[in-house]
Amino acid sequence: MTDLVPLRRALLSVSDKTGLIDLGKALAARGVELLSTGGSAKALRDAGLEVKDVAEVTGFPEMMDGRVKTLHPAVHGGLLALRDNDDHVAAMAEHGIGAIDLLVVNLYPFEATVAAGAGYDDCIENIDIGGPAMIRAAAKNHGFVSVVVDVEDYDPLLSELEANDGQTSLAFRKTLAQNAYARTAAYDAAVSNWMADAIGQTAPRRRAVAGTLAQTLRYGENPHQTAAFYTDGTNRPGVATAAQLQGKELSYNNINDTDAAFELVSEFLPADGFACAIIKHANPCGVAQGKTLKEAYTRAFDCDRTSAFGGIIALNSTLDGETAEAISEIFTEVVIAPGAHQEAKDIFAKKKNLRLLLTPGLANVRDGNMTVRQVSGGLLMQDKDNGYVGLDDLKTVTKRAPTEAELKDLLFAWKVAKHVKSNAIIYVKDGATVGVGAGQMSRVDSARIAARKSQDMAEAMGLDSALIQGSVVASDAFFPFADGLMAAAEAGATAVIQPGGSMRDDDVIAAADEAGLAMVFTGMRHFRH
Repeated sequence: MTDLVPLRRALLSVSDKTGLIDLGKALAARGVELLSTGGSAKALRDAGLEVKDVAEVTGFPEMMDGRVKTLHPAVHGGLLALRDNDDHVAAMAEHGIGAIDLLVVNLYPFEATVAAGAGYDDCIENIDIGGPAMIRAAAKNHGFVSVVVDVEDYDPLLSELEANDGQTSLAFRKTLAQNAYARTAAYDAAVSNWMADAIGQTAPRRRAVAGTLAQTLRYGENPHQTAAFYTDGTNRPGVATAAQLQGKELSYNNINDTDAAFELVSEFLPADGFACAIIKHANPCGVAQGKTLKEAYTRAFDCDRTSAFGGIIALNSTLDGETAEAISEIFTEVVIAPGAHQEAKDIFAKKKNLRLLLTPGLANVRDGNMTVRQVSGGLLMQDKDNGYVGLDDLKTVTKRAPTEAELKDLLFAWKVAKHVKSNAIIYVKDGATVGVGAGQMSRVDSARIAARKSQDMAEAMGLDSALIQGSVVASDAFFPFADGLMAAAEAGATAVIQPGGSMRDDDVIAAADEAGLAMVFTGMRHFRH
């Protein structure tokens, strides 16, 4: 392949016209002939540039509402011809095909059309055909042709031309080609995934996953692992779409933990009260509601003050100065919230290493986003756990029914359980976690660990009894034996929420009755592995 290739003729056909005029002027100043289509050609002409319509090159007008305009040998021959192949050069001469050295195309806004909630027919009309065909042709022939699919590459292209006296290098064209194929792959992934959903295919034969680079990370979970962060284009409120106001760059673990924190706190709508979730290693070490945001934070912090050090804090309401002042008293890695008052920003500005992320709102915890996990040789994909249990879904199975206060705490504990690694046991009292047991191989161990941590916190706070006394308990899955239930009862729990469904449910219910516990079944479990 030839290294340096002069750029003499360019085809510009873009949906997003950001930067188009400046690019066109810069190319024209270098004597590059400009070809274009439709709105792009008009925009360039209106800016005073000389442009040749593709219709003049092909001898055919745009037709069928613009569906057919560039699908022609005069275009694809100009993109695909090998300049160092005598047969290709002869064919170009015989059929009057001019070489195209640069293709600038960004595609119909299919993803934006879907995101806007457009109907089926509108989405279909926004599937680009000619654009991907030209992009793939130009990328294949990167030995001679440069292909630009992102506005972000306009300036690098002009810098490349400046550095090489109007020519592009092979290394540069290879980079452009790789990006071009990635763009068409992501585009086709968006189309195929949308169509699978539109026609009700929950498990299509092929499922494509795509993302756009948001950040190259210093390393992954550990320093010897490389990593990068990609966005999926859904614009869902959360860490991927948050604006970072201060602090150093987020790490792989920061992003993972911040996502876990924000998804959890989004379970609690501001209309139902202020809420705070504190996360460490993707598990909550404290979750609480309060009459003020500061109270919610303080109560979450009091669940496990030791683990909260260096943690991630998520809030469900606009961060105020009083709460920011309280948070500033300990080292915190990240705070994420749907907004912040200026007073809070000023307080955090004194903590240079604290990252403050602001989102456009809370996440919709009941949406149907897919989750993806890689395993050796494959991908595991599933709907996000958006299961919801309300008061009417609960089934009382014990002789004693929960009190109104217990029911409120049981539903709170159940929301938290969804976000704790299995086996999960969560103790809650008065709208705040007072013990969290996460990720143990035995549910009994989770119950005991949570109880012990609660006792440790009580001693540290100078209290006479464990915080867990008089609490309710949630289990993310059923109790296979009564031992886990009894461990919770011995710790001081008075009511239980669990899915039910064990072969030994009757034994567990009998044990609960004997201990005077109230217990409700949800009929839904929340494994989180």
